[in-house]
Amino acid sequence: MYNYIRGHLDEATPAYAVVDCQGVGYLLEITLNTYSEIKDLDEVKLMVHEVIREDAFLLFGFSSEAERSMFRLLIGVNGVGAATARVMLSSLTVDELTRAILDQDVKRVQKVKGIGAKTAQRILLELRDKVDPYAAADLSGAAAAPTSSANAAEALSALVMLGFPRPASEKVIALVTEKEPTASVEEIIKQALAHGI
Repeated sequence: MYNYIRGHLDEATPAYAVVDCQGVGYLLEITLNTYSEIKDLDEVKLMVHEVIREDAFLLFGFSSEAERSMFRLLIGVNGVGAATARVMLSSLTVDELTRAILDQDVKRVQKVKGIGAKTAQRILLELRDKVDPYAAADLSGAAAAPTSSANAAEALSALVMLGFPRPASEKVIALVTEKEPTASVEEIIKQALAHGI
């Protein structure tokens, strides 16, 4: 079992990262929040969760133990798989999700793509006694980086890699960038997920 991987960040996209560890490149599926943390780094340490299936051996990487712990709590909920948990942690930070669970905020959780009312209620019910109330910190908004068509293209590529249809993703990205022309890649993806592709 892998606990973490430390090495040179060979490649990073909003959907995955490749970490070179002594000449072996590990491909780890990551969340948008992890991408925001590591994208400008040369050396990284990612906490790892492995999923072994009959047809695949997948590694999920997280920039913090808190994010990995939340991922593990989410996939422990009936009806929530690794892909859904990753989308949730791309749409909301650990602090935001913790606050939603503590407040039993069904609407906030339901805004995440692929989460219906019943699943949102199940997540809140099953995790309300499992999250740390002291982990929810006040959030300060990150400064947006200047955008260009390159940011929109990178956001589109990430959404397609996450399994969302290209035509619908293009439409939502166009709406987001029209309203916020200075949105970063991360912000475009978060808002696209919130719009419900």
